[in-house]
Amino acid sequence: MGCDCESCIAKTLLSVFNFLFFVLGTIVLGVGIWLATDKTSFIALLKMVENDQLEHFTQPAVIEQLAYLLIAIGSVMFFLSFLGYCGAIRESRCLLTTYGLFLLVILVAEVTAFGLAAAYKDRARTETKNYLQTTISKYYTSNDYNQTDAVTLMWNFMMTELECCGVDDYRDFELSEKWNATKRNNVIPEACCKKPTEANCPTKRTETNHYKKGCYIALTDWILHNRNLVIIVAVSVGLAQLIAIFLAFCLCKSIEKYEGMRL
Repeated sequence: MGCDCESCIAKTLLSVFNFLFFVLGTIVLGVGIWLATDKTSFIALLKMVENDQLEHFTQPAVIEQLAYLLIAIGSVMFFLSFLGYCGAIRESRCLLTTYGLFLLVILVAEVTAFGLAAAYKDRARTETKNYLQTTISKYYTSNDYNQTDAVTLMWNFMMTELECCGVDDYRDFELSEKWNATKRNNVIPEACCKKPTEANCPTKRTETNHYKKGCYIALTDWILHNRNLVIIVAVSVGLAQLIAIFLAFCLCKSIEKYEGMRL
């Protein structure tokens, strides 16, 4: 297509941008498939690295859940970037339109979600809190018997990093059947303890040996403290999607104009 400067810039930017995401999506998808089909080699690889934090990722349940997550993310990245790259390179209005519409739907869904969360803040907070409590009551388990899964790992990491315990407090874990079935002599999770090796924690709870703050409040405080970073990331992602949509439809218009001139 003999195109003007703006069309050439749009084609180049779309091609480069989507090629990079295509490669990244392929890598993510490939890693996810590898984890799903060959957990043994991944576990052996992690065990070669002397890091206590990585030991949690050697649990088969964690690897399987991580694999499914990577496959889902990689598939979406692969599909969208394939449409954008092939549409720009082959100058296909069909592929570019499909690419632009998919991105537009995703962007509208994101904006709608943020808008509803802002408009119904109290309802959003209640639903978020209920969801967090559900993850504990349905999925949280003890580290014993090698039964750690991705949800338990997430909660342990969050409680350790944010220095909190449960959604509201330690009593949230009393509602978890898996925790009650595997906790042995523990009365609270080790991640709730300030110093797990002292003051009989986690086998005996005292007023001073565990975190009293709930993770919902701790997570809210963290978001408020880092709200500028959160806003910058959210706006950057939205702008990147908006620019990609704009470039895709501009290139479509240029291709349509050129084909009309040929006729």
